[in-house]
Amino acid sequence: MISLLLISGSARDGSTNVAALRTAAAVTGDDVDAVVFGGIGELPLFNPDDDREGVPIDPRVAAMRAAVGAADALLICTPEYAGALPAALKNLLEWTIGDAGTYRKPVAWINAAGPAAPSGAVDAHESLAKVLRYAGAEIVDGACVRALVTREMVGPDGLISDQGSRAAIAAAVTALVDHARARAREAGSSEDVGVPRA
Repeated sequence: MISLLLISGSARDGSTNVAALRTAAAVTGDDVDAVVFGGIGELPLFNPDDDREGVPIDPRVAAMRAAVGAADALLICTPEYAGALPAALKNLLEWTIGDAGTYRKPVAWINAAGPAAPSGAVDAHESLAKVLRYAGAEIVDGACVRALVTREMVGPDGLISDQGSRAAIAAAVTALVDHARARAREAGSSEDVGVPRA
């Protein structure tokens, strides 16, 4: 079983980024455990004084770190705010550095920016790549995709109905799962994993 933690850079439940990740979870195979992290807006502001030996860690941070640590790979989908990475996502990633949760962790992203985004969220994803490299994460370039998503594409079930966007999302999941599977085999695991279905 390969486990994926799906992280949205938006704290809005109705965000198209959340819809993209819910769709990613829906297209995974039966042997992939894909979970959407829902607590990004509840994390306290990162403060190094709160992340040192002898200081009790906030339980919300501890739960997030446990989820990141348990995942075989991370899939992120984030909007661009004010020409950069949203503060909430940067805050989450800063909390992972203290316990090295993202160090050598395979990470990919889906750029779901719609036509209204002036730059196609390029600046946000450049910022994301910079932060992930600083954290020592392993960026899986082949699993980083552009999947145009508009609100009109999101159905009542919260999933994306557009087949082209679903296919792009499925391709990202496939590439990330394949990479995680190869890593697991290198570590001596012989478990098979599921294949996404578009």
